Amino acid sequence: MQRSAMNAMTEPSLDTDPLRDASLYFNRELSQLDFNFRVLAQAQDPQVPLLERLKYLCISCTNLDEFFEIRAGTLRHAQDLGLAPGPDGLAPQTVLSRIHDRAAELVKAQYECWNDVLRPALQENGVRVLGRNSWNARQTRWLRAYFRDEIMPVLSPLGLDPAHPFPKILNKSLNIVVVLKGKDAFGRAGNLAIVRAPRSLPRIIQMPENVSGGQHDFVFLSSVLSAFVDELFPGMEVKGAYQFRVTRNSELLVDEEEVDNIALALRDELVGRGYLRAVRLEIAEQCPKPIVRTLLENFDLPENAVYRINGPVNLNRVIQVYDLVQRPELKFPPYQQRVAPGVETIFDTVADGDMLLHHPFDSFAPVLELIRQAAEDPNVLAIKQTLYRAGKDSPIVEQLIQAARNGKDVTVVVELRARFDEEANLGLADRLQEAGVQVVYGVVGYKTHAKMLLIVRREGRKLKRYVHLGTGNYHSGTARAYTDFGLITADPDIGNDVHLIFQQLSGLAPSLKLKCLLQSPFTLHAGVLKRIDRETKHAKAGKPARIVAKMNALNEPQVIRALYQASQAGVQIDLIVRGACTLRPGVDGVSDNIRVRSIVGRFLEHHRVYWFANDGAPDLFCSSADWLERNLLRRVETGFPILDSDLRGRVYEEALANYLADNLNAWALQADGSYQRVLPADGAMPHSAQATLLAKLCG
Repeated sequence: MQRSAMNAMTEPSLDTDPLRDASLYFNRELSQLDFNFRVLAQAQDPQVPLLERLKYLCISCTNLDEFFEIRAGTLRHAQDLGLAPGPDGLAPQTVLSRIHDRAAELVKAQYECWNDVLRPALQENGVRVLGRNSWNARQTRWLRAYFRDEIMPVLSPLGLDPAHPFPKILNKSLNIVVVLKGKDAFGRAGNLAIVRAPRSLPRIIQMPENVSGGQHDFVFLSSVLSAFVDELFPGMEVKGAYQFRVTRNSELLVDEEEVDNIALALRDELVGRGYLRAVRLEIAEQCPKPIVRTLLENFDLPENAVYRINGPVNLNRVIQVYDLVQRPELKFPPYQQRVAPGVETIFDTVADGDMLLHHPFDSFAPVLELIRQAAEDPNVLAIKQTLYRAGKDSPIVEQLIQAARNGKDVTVVVELRARFDEEANLGLADRLQEAGVQVVYGVVGYKTHAKMLLIVRREGRKLKRYVHLGTGNYHSGTARAYTDFGLITADPDIGNDVHLIFQQLSGLAPSLKLKCLLQSPFTLHAGVLKRIDRETKHAKAGKPARIVAKMNALNEPQVIRALYQASQAGVQIDLIVRGACTLRPGVDGVSDNIRVRSIVGRFLEHHRVYWFANDGAPDLFCSSADWLERNLLRRVETGFPILDSDLRGRVYEEALANYLADNLNAWALQADGSYQRVLPADGAMPHSAQATLLAKLCG
């Protein structure tokens, strides 16, 4: 069982509403941090193929990086501003202190997993990541030559003295702090020097088989730098060399109300992103305290921001081994995605009935084909699409450009503020505009996170709308790694709703009255609350009442209070929440009818599905939105109904019932904030939701 993400109880709120009591809410940041223990558990699981375990370890490290860049950075900003605590009642400085303690546990577990479990297991299977103490004479000679020929020419070591102050250190870059003794050619006494590893250098070096003796032998760049750093300081004695890495706040702050052009403002902000405020220092375990203090002072960091590392500070870079080692028996078995029938004539197919796609089990090809056919079809007059994360070299972008060249009216809403994709999105916006596509940057103050595609086609004397709506991004790569739903439909009411939303995004339209879709920041939040309240009323009337919902995260206080009220009325509630969940289940008299589980498996759980029993006439919505404050109140999102009863049944069975039956990859959230792995009950058959879908949909 994992330890609690926070203490079981906090100070009660002064608010008179008992459902606002701070003890009923977990802290979002600590809950999000705990998700990475569940990811790391996959790396520790001997039932998972070995190279996949390595991948999970790296994912947990990368997730932790992003956590500090975004969540911890935002907390430090909140601390500076003196912002009030959230529903959990914890002040930012208290949360930061608990983050340090919990993150230190995670880091310790990550490096124990690497040093004691995965690295030895990889070596047993012929994949060696060799440390300095294991290099033989031949390997050392080759690595020294590699250092001199490939590494040393691009290094610029910097001795620290009054003429050479401490350099700017790029976010998450690999650095070595070197302790020197003696004098250089100018008679200057050595003390400290910094060696920065340029981004052009590979962080993992593969040695030739005729040198190392093995086909898959690797060395960390940090090991090579540390071993031969003395060659950078001839005539001086190197007393110590310690790798370190600083993590900086990466949240771009652009006051959209105060800028004339958000694209230009973002370009300016991106220039300095790598040098924003420091939030974490990772340093070699054996580094002397005086040097650690010097680094902390330079980065303006408190003592609880340092993490001593027993291994490479950039452990996530070992992910390159996964790609370089072609050993299928050490990876998940390949699978063939299902291709929906009728892709060749997709307009005719969809005109006869809606098409539901369940990625990654269903291929993303129908979506790509829909856009390709729209770009080429002379009867298609207009294409409108939102792009949040499209990925590099996106085939969708190429088709949209081709459509514009073919004389179609193409409008694309590009969300520039998609975190860490800002630069890529600025680039694709430029390309689209150069091709004649009308590019819109959405609404000031509201990220456009909705996933929508609208195609207007002339059929006889009428215009017909075809729509694709999704829970995930228009990204071919993530469609093979994330679980998501996509709906392609020609339903006129849905088509009109999507048309109105695009009109609103590109113009200055008033608030809309939509017939089928729920839209944040207008009706999605209210629509969810209304349906929870309806289940509450059914329960009070003695009718069966149930809610099942799946999402990535949950923290919106009004929704949580509504769920508590529903539970008190007797509504049975099952929540499948992959990451952060601030709702506390299992509290007597409050949430004893609420169960929360998290699924961590081969694919990243990403679809959002809300199901309400509605007295035998179920409501089911798929959505781009989690039940987070930002998604429900400060973003443009959609929730779309599955109107076809057969498809609605499919969504319920595949994404809800199937996942509630999982007893191999599920973790149950306890009332104290810990997560307990769900195991098959005595006599019960083991059930993996993702494996079941692979077998059912991919044959």
